Amino acid sequence: MTSKNSLAFRALLLLPAIALALVSPLARGEEGWISLFDGKTLKGWTADKTDTIENWEVQDGCIHWTGKGANLNSTQDFLNFELEFEWKVAPGTNSGLKYRYSGGIGPEYQILDDEGGHAGGKEKGVTASLYEIKAPTGKVLKPVGEFNQSRVVARGNHLEHWLNGVKVVEIDIDTPEWAEAKAGSKFKDKEGFATKPGPIHLQDHGGEVWFRNLRIKPLD
Repeated sequence: MTSKNSLAFRALLLLPAIALALVSPLARGEEGWISLFDGKTLKGWTADKTDTIENWEVQDGCIHWTGKGANLNSTQDFLNFELEFEWKVAPGTNSGLKYRYSGGIGPEYQILDDEGGHAGGKEKGVTASLYEIKAPTGKVLKPVGEFNQSRVVARGNHLEHWLNGVKVVEIDIDTPEWAEAKAGSKFKDKEGFATKPGPIHLQDHGGEVWFRNLRIKPLD
């Protein structure tokens, strides 16, 4: 092989590595999974109502809420997906993760200090509930200050919430169960609730919360 041809061959070998380096960390993943957080920056996230991300920071590989400011949205929208993430809260925290967030509303995976009283005695407001729609069953919750593992599945009309490896909520939007629950909730007059694509929404609602290892697999 001539020197010229050898150089060309080496360049071809480098092309896959170069292409991989040009891919955003948020776009990489295995078997269709996309990382929503690179563990170092808030790239891929934006403030919900302001131009500047306030009171969210990266701390010890986590997205950390530090004080009242603005909610945080992923810059990508999703409709059908599997979402996995880990989280922990400080004592007294009330937070949540919303999905299919559109028009200022979306179904919420409730996240809070269950012992802190913020659920107001409502079973549909405790950790891992589908807020205002369905209470979790069979859940095993880690103590405040320890990380929990959560999973959300949204596929068409079917929604699931998982907590620490256990499916705790399952419901279908096109059923009498959903219709009755929605009619008795604050979302009763919201047309299209939980049916439209939207960002993953981290709630600024009160108290410190940490999120890490957020990844999503689109199912469209």
